[in-house]
Amino acid sequence: MEDYKDVLAGKCPFGGDRLGGAFGSKPTLQDWYPNRLRVEQLHRNGPRANPLGEEFDYKAAFEAIDLQALKAEIKQFLQTSVSWWPSDYGNYGPQMIRMAWHAAGTYRIADGRGGAGEAMQRFAPIDSWWDNGNTDKSRRLIWPIKQKYGDALSWGDLMVLVGNCALEIMNFPTYGYAGGRHDAWEADDATYWGPEYVNMSTVESFDKMTDRSERWRGENGDADYDLEQPLAATNQAIIYVDPEGPNKSGVPLESARDIRIAFTRMAMNDEETVALIAGGHAFGKSHGMVAPDRIGAPPEMAPIEQMGLGWHNPQGQGNAENTMTNGIEGSWTPDPTTWDNSYLENLFKYEWEQTKSPAGALQWTPKDPNAPRTPDAHIPGKTHPLMMMTSDIALKDDPVYRPICERFLADFDYFTLQFSKAWYKLTHRDMGPKERYLGEERTIEDDLLWQDPIPPVDHALIDANDVERLKQAILGSGVSVSDLAFTAFSAASTYRDTDKRGGANGARIALAPQKDWAVNQRAMPVIERLRAIGDDFNAGAAGGKRVSLADLIVLGGCAAVERAAADGGHAVSVPFTPGRMDTTDDRTDADSFEWLRPMVDGFRNYVDDRFEDVTGGKLAPEQMFLDRANLLGLSAPEWAVLTAGLRALGANWDGSTTGVLTDRAGTLSNDFFTVVTSMDYDWSKTDEKGHAFALRDRDSGEQRYTATRLDLIFGANSQLRAISEVYAATTGEARFVRDFVRVWDKVMMADRYDVHQ
Repeated sequence: MEDYKDVLAGKCPFGGDRLGGAFGSKPTLQDWYPNRLRVEQLHRNGPRANPLGEEFDYKAAFEAIDLQALKAEIKQFLQTSVSWWPSDYGNYGPQMIRMAWHAAGTYRIADGRGGAGEAMQRFAPIDSWWDNGNTDKSRRLIWPIKQKYGDALSWGDLMVLVGNCALEIMNFPTYGYAGGRHDAWEADDATYWGPEYVNMSTVESFDKMTDRSERWRGENGDADYDLEQPLAATNQAIIYVDPEGPNKSGVPLESARDIRIAFTRMAMNDEETVALIAGGHAFGKSHGMVAPDRIGAPPEMAPIEQMGLGWHNPQGQGNAENTMTNGIEGSWTPDPTTWDNSYLENLFKYEWEQTKSPAGALQWTPKDPNAPRTPDAHIPGKTHPLMMMTSDIALKDDPVYRPICERFLADFDYFTLQFSKAWYKLTHRDMGPKERYLGEERTIEDDLLWQDPIPPVDHALIDANDVERLKQAILGSGVSVSDLAFTAFSAASTYRDTDKRGGANGARIALAPQKDWAVNQRAMPVIERLRAIGDDFNAGAAGGKRVSLADLIVLGGCAAVERAAADGGHAVSVPFTPGRMDTTDDRTDADSFEWLRPMVDGFRNYVDDRFEDVTGGKLAPEQMFLDRANLLGLSAPEWAVLTAGLRALGANWDGSTTGVLTDRAGTLSNDFFTVVTSMDYDWSKTDEKGHAFALRDRDSGEQRYTATRLDLIFGANSQLRAISEVYAATTGEARFVRDFVRVWDKVMMADRYDVHQ
């Protein structure tokens, strides 16, 4: 028994002080070397973590579900109650709307991370954020439904569907629903959620979460008042904004400024923002019956016997009339389970005064004692005053939000439509193009601007003979191999696997804002030459065949890679799949695409002139390069191979030879790897910050090449060097060429959800 106690204390009964080799033992590699480049982040959520296996066809499984029967089961459940977590007002609908909203609400437009797509609300850190209090109960409540449908229904799809069903049982007409979300299988320790360190197990964490000084610049109301990029939430562990106002100030106009910044960062305009807040607060209530310092640890830190549930509440039965979530107590409307306009009616009809909840949180109550009251969620016959949050009063006080509220107040049908469309956007924004949408309720007829619409194919596609003819025309046009490869990669490299945006399809590289980006200027003359080739082909093509500019850009890159490989002695065939279309300016939200502009693109050896100012010196370019590889969905070997190949092809953004570590630029070779692993050369800094370097022959001192940190990292980082050594070996070039062709095709096809899911 004594030995068992030693084990629990972290001591090994077989000798030594600790359980040797236990995961999580301190110190870790990151503790020892906090500045190391965490290349292993590229392999998060890999196939070995997925119990369904790589061959599982989720699309087929989901589409075999009887969606209406599933919805009927969900709706029946929503109007019940169980003893271990009773439903408010006998209806789980409002609770489930909150779960779905908070799952989707983590989305941010800066890097496309967050959202409901992978059901990350099940894992750390999101599952244990204070603002997600008791969403663990919501997911446990719907577990029997998930259990019944198993692998045919992902958690991501179920959570959003339950939210839709919740709205529908309360008489709200939803805009549509699409399945197609693929669950993640492990926690995300790569996404940056903010600079704060918060020990979630301590009472002090509540104070820390209201301290915004580390993520905010300036004071609320100042001209330079802004939130650190790429963050969207105003506080640590909060989904949008603190409902009590910045720093719990209780000042509505300060809250309005926070709301505008946060919701804009989450891809919502002012009207969508008001629609979501006013629409969402038409239902249910907020819970604040117990002081936060009495509530137990969140799921990730809760005792094991709680079986993954957190926030243990010691008061009463810990739920029902004693429930505690965000600390604010009460309902916004007299009928919290019916869709109506009483939220806005009450907000504008009454004057509101600040009060405090039983948990001590700031909230607002009508001054008029004759204002309608709201029923208790659990005790028959008991009523309470209406409640508003500071973030609600903000909509009334803000000079931009107020007229939107007044329009919604005057036209309930218009408000209903705008909330339904905003909810659809909120819950589907991170899914990417409509080709990924599954199910009979998907809304695919409308071209919604946030979906980055591309016209459907309206002509016969080119065949293999046409492809060869066009390749010859492209290669004979006088455009260099380097320029062709650069242009194709530039078009495709905007793709983000996080929210499935960007890519070559649509030829948006030829439209604003991408055509004006400094990093793309080298491609503009090439695009015009390709456009002329396409016009010539289309003018003479028979049988209704046409080739789009988007297809020509990619085909030009494929032809360039084949020629470059052949010049190096390697005969390869680069796959090409036609079917891309060219979109237009009116189908392109230029403002939202501006968020895809790279600050660092190491593949093209590009660092924006604003990099130092924007990052404040907190990040090295190679860290942003790693992030770029992550957004493209690359593994570490793919990252290394793609970079080396683009250097060999001479695909730098400015046409320079920096990092082109070869004497035969334009030929696909493994020279980049042989140089970064060679001991025949000596590297030295050529600038004070250590961003530029010169390579000199060790014996003669003669300078051979120049490079940046984005080149040297493949020889300096131990994991990347191990990969580089494989391709630098005498047997490595054939492997390199083969693997480069594979990753090239992967990038070119990343956005082709019309041919793959």
